Amino acid sequence: MARIPALMIQGTGSNVGKSLLVAGLCRLFADRGMAVRPFKPQNMSNNAAAVDGGEIGRAQALQARAARAMPSVHMNPVLLKPESATGSQVIVQGRRAGALAASRFREARRPLLEPVLDSFRRLEAEADLIVIEGAGSPAETNLRDGDIANMGFACAANVPVVIAGDIDRGGVIASLVGTHAVLDEADRAMVRGFLINRFRGDVSLFDEGLSTIAARTGWPSMGVVPWFHEAHRLPAEDALDLMATGPRAGASLRVAAPVWPGIANFDDLDPLKLEPSVELVLVGPGRAIPSCDLIVLPGSKAVRSDLAFLRAQGWDVDIAAHLRRGGRVLGLCGGYQMLGRTVADPLGIEGEAGTSKGLGCLAVDTILAGDKTVRVVEAAHAASGETVHAYEIHLGLTEGPDRSRAPFRLDGAPDGAASPDGLVCGTYLHGLFRADGFRRAYLAGLGAAAGAASYEGLVEETLDRLAAHLAAHLDVERLLEIARSRPDGRA
Repeated sequence: MARIPALMIQGTGSNVGKSLLVAGLCRLFADRGMAVRPFKPQNMSNNAAAVDGGEIGRAQALQARAARAMPSVHMNPVLLKPESATGSQVIVQGRRAGALAASRFREARRPLLEPVLDSFRRLEAEADLIVIEGAGSPAETNLRDGDIANMGFACAANVPVVIAGDIDRGGVIASLVGTHAVLDEADRAMVRGFLINRFRGDVSLFDEGLSTIAARTGWPSMGVVPWFHEAHRLPAEDALDLMATGPRAGASLRVAAPVWPGIANFDDLDPLKLEPSVELVLVGPGRAIPSCDLIVLPGSKAVRSDLAFLRAQGWDVDIAAHLRRGGRVLGLCGGYQMLGRTVADPLGIEGEAGTSKGLGCLAVDTILAGDKTVRVVEAAHAASGETVHAYEIHLGLTEGPDRSRAPFRLDGAPDGAASPDGLVCGTYLHGLFRADGFRRAYLAGLGAAAGAASYEGLVEETLDRLAAHLAAHLDVERLLEIARSRPDGRA
């Protein structure tokens, strides 16, 4: 069968901007009329998107949007969702396939290459071009045996590779030359070039650096990408990328959100971060929750563990004091579960079996059992009547008397719960604030005016600007030529 052009962007390390580069290239080539599909063989993230009744990394959902394509579970066939420091939930082609200790992953990943290649073939059947994102770095040679995320996949699928280095973190010459040095001959042969990302200042000042890398590696330069200042407008893939707005002149509303180790679906906060009237404060370990108007408890991949972490920081005391002052609290998914009276995990799904005492702000109880709910939904906000297009990704069933004041209606049934005084509410719905009408109504209820800009429109505009940014600074024709040079035959 005819080969399908494909290009894999790998990096010298994690967080060098691979996700953003792939998104920009997807939009760039899609705007040339090509059927482009993003692909990431293996991702590790608790920031997931619900698609096809399954889930993928949210970065791949954004890349699908950039490609003007419907997201699919086959765009990220293996998703690892950390549940603790030593283990992860394993999602294969969108479905939960169990949990895996980190110590066993190297041996357990070998069988995962088959579904990875199956998903890649499915995308080949519908694409003119596939742009692939690696994970971490191919220079981690201790992980090469059985690898499915970087060179293991590239070799199995006959996909040429371009290596991206992040100059902003320093040492980019050494990181690229070092990557070349540690790769074995077969893996090195897959690499067709390199690029430099996140440059600040006069790009010509790095001409000598480019020459040094090319001379030491034999890899040609694909270009130097200056810092893209509007990247903060796009959903962050990693919790490390979370950005608070900080002190904001003219803000009339302060929102605080505690950040715990298992924070999940944290892009729920992104639309608030971009509101001119909102000052968003992300509260890390060792800090008290400041005086504010609203506390948002975000999602969690390990609710009982994060609940214990919350108490260890003294945030339970801060929340109680906030409520005594008449402040409001909103719990999203795992944060909603924490607000109840108890969280029970009788089967040990998220860790050791047992029951934890909740914050007691809502008269509800949660049992983590049964099938995992993963779906895209349309719900109605009870207070404003606004419709929201949202999604659910959660385990567990929450019941109790405060469900009678549910803040949302979903398929004619109540979703979430609220306290009798209305100061505390929780819901399983993610993505609420992306709905402009709901966001404006909700902020108005807190005494703040929302900006006139459409959040979704802002994301689209930013993707267009990202594509133009890459087109101006990368050798796009050379990249396309490399993608088309993929050896005959399919994965």
